Amino acid sequence: MRDFAKGEVLFRRDDPVRSMYLVRTGAVALERPLTDGGLLTLHVARPEMALAEASLFAETYHCDAVAQTDASVAVLPRTKFASALRKDPDAAISMIETHAKAVQAQRARIETLRLRRVADRLDAWLDLQGEPQQGEWITVADQIGVSPPALYRELARRRK
Repeated sequence: MRDFAKGEVLFRRDDPVRSMYLVRTGAVALERPLTDGGLLTLHVARPEMALAEASLFAETYHCDAVAQTDASVAVLPRTKFASALRKDPDAAISMIETHAKAVQAQRARIETLRLRRVADRLDAWLDLQGEPQQGEWITVADQIGVSPPALYRELARRRK
């Protein structure tokens, strides 16, 4: 187990893949810096979610992993993780299930991001996720690819 403070980096794009990660508490984002200085959030791993599991089959990471909150993360050497999957078919099936759910979620996110209007993106997100918890709207803005002020304007419009 390793503890990471909010903003701390677990790994950077192009770092060699040496470990596999499972988030136990907190949230860790997979981010890719954009040429305009912004960030593209590819995925946010929350408790009991694997982080960058597709990296098992890569030589280097394809993005940065940054703790969005203070987080505790189980870290296992890549070779031990791969060996365990080879020895335990149930563990391998579990990983495939988890990855399939992640792919489905990513496809839904891509479809949401393809929508042009903030209102349409928000509707799509709410249809899939439901109402967020108190204080989590800023995370919704990031997930639907809009600025927090744009999202808050849309929420204010809906309250009227």
